[in-house]
Amino acid sequence: MAPPRTRRPARPREEVYAAARAAIAEHGLARLTMAGLGQQLGMSAGHLLYYFGSKDQLLLETLRWSETQLGERRTRELARRELPVLERLARYLDLYLPEGPGDPRWILWIEVWSRSPGTAELRQGQLDIETPWQDDLTALITEGLDTGVLTPVAGAPPPTAPPNSAPCWTAWPSRSPSASPPPAARRPPRTPPRPPTPCSAPCRKPDA
Repeated sequence: MAPPRTRRPARPREEVYAAARAAIAEHGLARLTMAGLGQQLGMSAGHLLYYFGSKDQLLLETLRWSETQLGERRTRELARRELPVLERLARYLDLYLPEGPGDPRWILWIEVWSRSPGTAELRQGQLDIETPWQDDLTALITEGLDTGVLTPVAGAPPPTAPPNSAPCWTAWPSRSPSASPPPAARRPPRTPPRPPTPCSAPCRKPDA
């Protein structure tokens, strides 16, 4: 009689997330398959599907794991109340924007955005991940307004207005046109694929 087969233990989920993100960074999302990822981890595609249900769910959970790590960094940076609000805003933007072409975190964001309209679970997961970013940005802008560092565009809704409200709300430092921009503005521009809550009307800088 053949001995019973030993069941292979499941990999920790964090190891799966890290492997998925690394594979996306190296090869791009188009080449990421459950079979290929499973082979890399010493698991079958069926084993991965058993734990995650679908590739969409794996992408969402990988993004959630990645954003949780980044969220801890963001919380630490924004908690540094000894820094001026503009400096904390610059650090927020440094964490938010992609690090460069092929940033796996932004690739994950784009995929979750594109897939979420047809799936309630993905859509809710996307909103859950986006909300802390939006709340922190609203708090920074509100603080800037309250301290006079930022000024609102005339006629724009307040920073607590719902996403996609028109006209777009924005704020700019209350400094003269000849003054030096904050550190973030002096860095080479980086263009993210799109913000999580796009404005329904173009933002504009207020008249000097």
